[in-house]
Amino acid sequence: MKKLTLLATAAMFSAVAMTAQAADKLTLQLKWVTQAQFAGYYVAKDKGFYDEFGLDVEIKPGGPDVAPSQVIAGGGADVVIDWMPSALATREKGVPLVNISQVFSKSGMMLTCRKDMGVNIANDFKGKTLGVWFFGNEYPFLSWMDTLGFSTSGSNPDVTVLKQGFNVDPILQKQAACVSTMTYNEYWQVIDAGLTPEELTVFKYEDEEVATLEDGLYVMEDSLKDDAMVDKLSRFLAASLKGWEYAINNQDEAADIVLENDATGAQTEKHQRRMMGEIAKLIDTDKMGRLREAAYDRTVNILMSGKSDVVISKKPEGAFTQMIWERAQK
Repeated sequence: MKKLTLLATAAMFSAVAMTAQAADKLTLQLKWVTQAQFAGYYVAKDKGFYDEFGLDVEIKPGGPDVAPSQVIAGGGADVVIDWMPSALATREKGVPLVNISQVFSKSGMMLTCRKDMGVNIANDFKGKTLGVWFFGNEYPFLSWMDTLGFSTSGSNPDVTVLKQGFNVDPILQKQAACVSTMTYNEYWQVIDAGLTPEELTVFKYEDEEVATLEDGLYVMEDSLKDDAMVDKLSRFLAASLKGWEYAINNQDEAADIVLENDATGAQTEKHQRRMMGEIAKLIDTDKMGRLREAAYDRTVNILMSGKSDVVISKKPEGAFTQMIWERAQK
């Protein structure tokens, strides 16, 4: 009996060891710092969903000096989160990024403007200074200005573009009439700084029909030719979507999990819970994570419609795949 017990114990430890060894490592590079914008991934890790799918996932926070496309091109990540305008522009420049899933079905981008600086409608942009994020985030804005017929460059542009840092200081200090904000983040920084919604005019890119896709999951094209990597990516997506579903249904807990993973200690409970509520509005739970090809086409058309050099010059081929999403449903 003792011998049998020892054998059973040895077998148990062997199974545990095999399970530990079987966990496939995968690195996810975020587009920005640890916050509720990425809650689904942190929830998937915290609740053990990645473990359930045999994965050991490292989540790397981003920041103002982190370009996800450069990270993955240099081998520093297996999957990155990026906005589609940036990803498509990067692909055209020779870095073959492919969208494998689109968790955010709506854009959270806005221009937030001060009424006391004379902005009430889009035509009021002319002659104003507008704060714009660059590093790939400027493409939708520039295409929008082209659509409105406003020049943004040259010796006497219709609109003066201020390269905005990742804060809202220009609107608070009246250096710009409008600044770029996200529904879930910077807009609330403006509110918390003392301006009221009644003092602001907000232009949502979705409402202006110039919205492009944000926060997609991207991999390098070659990884989709490796059967083992395709299997790993499918399991990663299945676990991540499970994390997002949990986060949407348990928003306060999800925000708390994000806070626990914020090594900087810079985030607050109020801001993260509010952010989680706004993020949930951007995610369509029907076929969550599946790229809507109509939204993809709109993004491509917007990027190609501008007169500026920064948009893509031709329709990309092979820039997305539904294969990983379909396998993740099994």
